[in-house]
Amino acid sequence: MPQQKMSMTTKILIWMICGLVVGSLINAFASEVAFIQDYLVNGLFHVVGALFINALKMLVVPLVTFSLICGVCGIGDVNTLGRVGIKAFLLFMLTTALAITLAITVAVVVGPGEGFDMQTVGQAEFTAPVAPPLTQVIIDLVPTNPIAAYASGNMLQIIFFTILFAVCVLMIGERGRPIAQGAEKLNDVMMEVVNVVMHVAPIGVFALMAKTFSLQGLGLILPMISYFGVVAVVLVLHMTGTLMMLLKLLGRVSPLMFLKKMRTAQIFAFIKCHHPGNTALGGKTPRCG
Repeated sequence: MPQQKMSMTTKILIWMICGLVVGSLINAFASEVAFIQDYLVNGLFHVVGALFINALKMLVVPLVTFSLICGVCGIGDVNTLGRVGIKAFLLFMLTTALAITLAITVAVVVGPGEGFDMQTVGQAEFTAPVAPPLTQVIIDLVPTNPIAAYASGNMLQIIFFTILFAVCVLMIGERGRPIAQGAEKLNDVMMEVVNVVMHVAPIGVFALMAKTFSLQGLGLILPMISYFGVVAVVLVLHMTGTLMMLLKLLGRVSPLMFLKKMRTAQIFAFIKCHHPGNTALGGKTPRCG
């Protein structure tokens, strides 16, 4: 009987736990050992983790670009695209409202962070950046220089320009067909690049977790368990409850089949958004919607 192959999700979870354990042990018993800190934590773990994060960032812009062009051109008609776009926007607003409602409800019931002292994590002083006005947000959607938008990774401007470009490819008819076909081939190539990067994801996740917990230990994360738990519960409820219900009612698609097909994309998004360098464990706030 052939041995069943371990899924990528299982591998990542196993290596994530191993990284947590190894990092915590180093923090507890070898935090003062210069060789381990210099060559293992700030050397090997840092380099491998940074390489993995850079590889994930490398995928985002070309993947979004080619997939959007394929999606828009695959509809085949500008009028149909307009109707689909309006429905997609309304669906996005609906799911966003449901997600916010669910998150607020669970947070009010559980009350994560009550009695938590910010001085324990060394962040007693924090000034939130001023949000730009809505008018400026709308103006900034249109890039003055698409090349600069791609170079800086400004996703909203990239999405706007890419959709506009794909719509114009549709508008020129048969002359734009080679461009659409080329984008489909490039999208296939990028999906293969994603598969290659995801094959090394367990090692990258291990290095990130090991470095973070080697420097911070469990002392930082334990007081925030309630917060992490609420986030995880709300994400699971929204994904398996709200979204799957809408998928079944509006899309007539099997939720189980959808989750199976989207597994790789979900793992990629989770790692990209929630890696330790993007959290309160020592980095920037994640920009994930």
